[in-house]
Amino acid sequence: MKSVLSAKPEKQLRNKGWEMTQNVLKRKISLRIKRKRRIRAKISGVASCPRISIFKSNRTVYAQAIDDVASVTLCASSGKVLNLKANKEGAASLAKDLASKLKDKGISEALFDRNGYLYHGVIASFAESLRQNGIKL
Repeated sequence: MKSVLSAKPEKQLRNKGWEMTQNVLKRKISLRIKRKRRIRAKISGVASCPRISIFKSNRTVYAQAIDDVASVTLCASSGKVLNLKANKEGAASLAKDLASKLKDKGISEALFDRNGYLYHGVIASFAESLRQNGIKL
């Protein structure tokens, strides 16, 4: 009599770990989107005090200042253009660049939208660097 495990093809057993990884990843993303929607329901930017939204991928970090009333991006900064990595140093450099663009437009105060990410590591480094460069969050 064969056991239950030997009845399954070997390929299915190998793919089991991959399927679990995919499910964990889907759950992680869906939880971030829930947090993002909850945060966005509470904050909204205007021209004098825009919302600064940050996005991080595995390779780089992006940030933009948004006027939600007019649905316009006031200024943006990309780590891809500046050849920065998605680490704390890259986030600090990106914040410095975005702060200089905001100062050129005469903006010294903003709302920080962490975009569903935890306020830790890259996100915290970005926010602290904005504060150090004269943007009040």
